[in-house]
Amino acid sequence: MANLDEVLDRAMDLPIEQQEMLIQILQCRMIERRRDEIAQDAAFSLTEFRKGKLKAQTADEAIAELREFLQSE
Repeated sequence: MANLDEVLDRAMDLPIEQQEMLIQILQCRMIERRRDEIAQDAAFSLTEFRKGKLKAQTADEAIAELREFLQSE
């Protein structure tokens, strides 16, 4: 498997149009990966909530709890 430097060197050898396409492809794939991570986190959170491991909170309660947590660090 190629290391990052090798990949970058090969990418720089591409014509500018293909470099731009490569950038777009990588950006789209990164966005899709992040969406998948968010969906997995949401599914996990829903499962935990349905099991009773998480409590329902208002936005104000969640913000207050977050502020309290951040101040304790």
